[in-house]
Amino acid sequence: MRKAMAVVAVLVVAGLALAQAPAGPPKPGPEHKRMEYYVGKWTGGAEMKASVFGPAGKFTSTETCRWFTGGFAVVCDSTMKIEGMGEMKGLAIMSYNPETKLYSYSAVNSMGESDYSTGTVKGKVWTWTSSGKKNGKPFKGQFIITEDSANSYSFKWDGAIAGAPSTTIMEGKNTRSK
Repeated sequence: MRKAMAVVAVLVVAGLALAQAPAGPPKPGPEHKRMEYYVGKWTGGAEMKASVFGPAGKFTSTETCRWFTGGFAVVCDSTMKIEGMGEMKGLAIMSYNPETKLYSYSAVNSMGESDYSTGTVKGKVWTWTSSGKKNGKPFKGQFIITEDSANSYSFKWDGAIAGAPSTTIMEGKNTRSK
């Protein structure tokens, strides 16, 4: 009798576990699919304004973005040629967190810099915010991307050191070539 009860208990527990098991791996939601806008090869440039990030100058860039396995993130490799500084390589990962309902952007570059931003999208405007330190002082930044068409976007980066007014650090435009 005890064996029979033990078997029934195991079957009941197994049945409950199976009833709660997900039906296969998770699938990307519409917020993940919204990042498809960035997939492709982009070329462009920008003008840096004199700021705590460096002197004024122009730069050109190429960026190739692709879906990461599973469709939950976009990975981008970039090369920038910065007037007076030379070439810089970068790697970035963009994803969406359904728990926080925010996009995330994490990047590193060949000059030893790293960045983490969170973002939202409303219509054709992506707003990314970040905070950190620059020259030992707290810094807050906002990077705005506006989708001008299916194959081009303009961007603007504003920021401020604690206590100072926000100023434009960079403005530019990128165009999809593939």
